[in-house]
Amino acid sequence: MARVGYARVSSVGQSLDIQREKLGVCDKLFEEKRSGTTDARPMLKQCMEYVREGDQLIVTRIDRLARSTLHLCQIAEILRNKGVDLVVLDQNIDTSDATGRLLFNMLGAIGQFETEIRAERQMDGIKKAKDRGVKFGKRQALSNDQINALREKREQGVLIKELMVQYGLSKATIYRYLSKKSA
Repeated sequence: MARVGYARVSSVGQSLDIQREKLGVCDKLFEEKRSGTTDARPMLKQCMEYVREGDQLIVTRIDRLARSTLHLCQIAEILRNKGVDLVVLDQNIDTSDATGRLLFNMLGAIGQFETEIRAERQMDGIKKAKDRGVKFGKRQALSNDQINALREKREQGVLIKELMVQYGLSKATIYRYLSKKSA
């Protein structure tokens, strides 16, 4: 029986040190710095392929492993089919017994609920801000007068690469301003 650990943080600036310390009992450790919301988590895929019947997959918290309750259930099903137990250290879960499996499913559902509530609050906040007239997205780099001047220079034969230098904009942005209807 091998104890296989999986550690993940969401961004490059975050540290895996705390998880590494807690997973120090593992025989093998898979680590990655990727958002849990992305499907592209190559180390998780390698970890899932690596574990064998009788192994334990050990993580510090459920949210380090899965991005949603559905994803968590999918992982749990794969592990169950392979005969691999899941151990979640911080929540004291061990799926090798019925109580651990129950707690595992309950915490997964609660985690998904929290994620959905947070998303709803965020959308409410965005709607309220829009209702107050707050504009989202990147601000226009040039004023209407600058856009008109840019167009005039181009009509006079100034090269795109010269306009890029003068205005400090990319080629795509210059073309976008030139193709817009007059301001």
